[in-house]
Amino acid sequence: MWNERTQLLIHEDNVKLLQQCSVLIVGVGGVGAYAAEHICRSGVGAITIVDADSVSESNINRQLVALHSTIGIPKVELMGERMLDINPDLKVETCNMFVTPDNVARIAGSQHFDYIVDAIDTVAPKIALLVYAYNHNIPIISSMGAGGRTDPTKISVADISKTYNDKLASVVRQRLKKEGIRSGIKVVFSSEVADTEAVMQTPGARNQRSVRGTVSYIPALFGTMIAGTVIKDLITK
Repeated sequence: MWNERTQLLIHEDNVKLLQQCSVLIVGVGGVGAYAAEHICRSGVGAITIVDADSVSESNINRQLVALHSTIGIPKVELMGERMLDINPDLKVETCNMFVTPDNVARIAGSQHFDYIVDAIDTVAPKIALLVYAYNHNIPIISSMGAGGRTDPTKISVADISKTYNDKLASVVRQRLKKEGIRSGIKVVFSSEVADTEAVMQTPGARNQRSVRGTVSYIPALFGTMIAGTVIKDLITK
């Protein structure tokens, strides 16, 4: 049995519980793909992944499905195939689409989800997803900024109200406050002060944007801590 060692640790009843759970993962880049991998390997029975990006060469330094041989292939396609190769019984749904404030409710409300993982790197859809989950009492964990950091010991799970030294978290807190939400949302963040010089301007699909330098293991650790929190919460709820 492929997950017998998981069963040894968390016991048969919890393995069966995870098989009945459904998780939505929005964003399968540097953070989200590792979260998806570990959630899949833990035996969750149904996973929906949403992302509109395809692999680019700049992803290779940190993203799970990014190889020279996969450049140009949609990330959800690669991740979906990978998860089915891990667990052929997995019920996986792949959505190759951009998440926007207008379609968040349709995506997150498309079925019953026991947990949502937010690995979105743009603010507007991120806030919309967090607000939807909060207002509908769906457990959610959100990734804050992994870029510009190198110290793995500074990464932790906390309530959004307890974050610091993170520009993205600061923006998220301010936006959530406008929605009447000051706490009650779990996040993974790093308390390490980001390297402000490790930034470059790059042309995006619509306009120029800033990109922070990244190193392979930090987004992976963010994703790992997200997955650990999801699994722990699912079996102790």
